[in-house]
Amino acid sequence: MPFSVLPAHDKAIDITAETCPMTFVRTRLALDTLAPGQILLVRLKGEDPLRNVPRAAADQGHDPLELLAQPDGSFILVIQKG
Repeated sequence: MPFSVLPAHDKAIDITAETCPMTFVRTRLALDTLAPGQILLVRLKGEDPLRNVPRAAADQGHDPLELLAQPDGSFILVIQKG
């Protein structure tokens, strides 16, 4: 999968094939495997995940740091575990 240069991270997942609410379920399960302060990259696509996943992560006490547009139309959401 052609990513641009990615930020340093501890884990990465691809949820482009998922639909809500599974987009955040998969994100939350990945965050559960990380220690506080570690970085998760989430590759996502579509209006609902772009709106809901960062908000749900913040509601759970995590820090959505940035959203990076990719050449294929997907986005990389950078989340720091809270």
